[in-house]
Amino acid sequence: MNVKDMVVARLKQLCQQRGIALNELATSSGMTPSIVYSMVDPSRKNISIVTIKKLCDGLDITLGEFFSTKEFDALEQEIK
Repeated sequence: MNVKDMVVARLKQLCQQRGIALNELATSSGMTPSIVYSMVDPSRKNISIVTIKKLCDGLDITLGEFFSTKEFDALEQEIK
C-alpha cells in the first residue's frame, strides 16, 4: 500500500469510527464533498498535506494523531 492509499484508508477509518460519511467530513472541514470524493478516487496519485490538515481540523484531531498508527509506521520507504 502506498502513502496516498493509506491516507484514504485512515480517513475512511476515522469517519467510520465517528459514524459520519465523507460528505459530512467535507462540510465540517470547509470543503466541498466533490473535493473529498475526488481524493479517494484511485486515479488520483497525491493528496496535499494542507488538504489533510483541513480534514484533520474537521475531525478535531492533530496531524500527529492522524499519522500516529502502526500502519503508517510500517510503510516502506519511498526512496529506493
